[in-house]
Amino acid sequence: MTKAKSPKLAAKPSGAKPVLLSGGNPQIAKGYGDAPVQAYIAAMPGWKSEVGRWLDQLIMQAVPDVQKAIKWNSPFYGTEGEGWFLGIHCFTKYIKVAFLRGMSLEPVPPGESKSKDTRYFHIHEDDQLDEAQFVSWVKQASQLLGERM
Repeated sequence: MTKAKSPKLAAKPSGAKPVLLSGGNPQIAKGYGDAPVQAYIAAMPGWKSEVGRWLDQLIMQAVPDVQKAIKWNSPFYGTEGEGWFLGIHCFTKYIKVAFLRGMSLEPVPPGESKSKDTRYFHIHEDDQLDEAQFVSWVKQASQLLGERM
């Protein structure tokens, strides 16, 4: 599968670095489908890009018909007619995975949110990730009614 670049990245001269916002979050134009999400992942700085590719692959394996988009300058994953169930965002020292109905997951992801239903899972550079647990959360989250697409 070839990786398509968003119009914003494609317009930059070869070798130019993507614009990173505060905390190292890539600035990628809003868009729907795999191409803008892949552009975001490619623009994630340092170790985060490799982890972003791995997360994207796990999400696609867990939910083969997953819908993707860049909204609010972050990748979102959802299911047709059910809404968004997961978002990813880069910060300086970690990647934040937001489960939009995380309070309904078993076990509940550890990161609290100001939103009563949302829970976060933070990934730091040297973390040893529990792949089975992450995939379980993704599968559970995909079955819950999410935020409107």
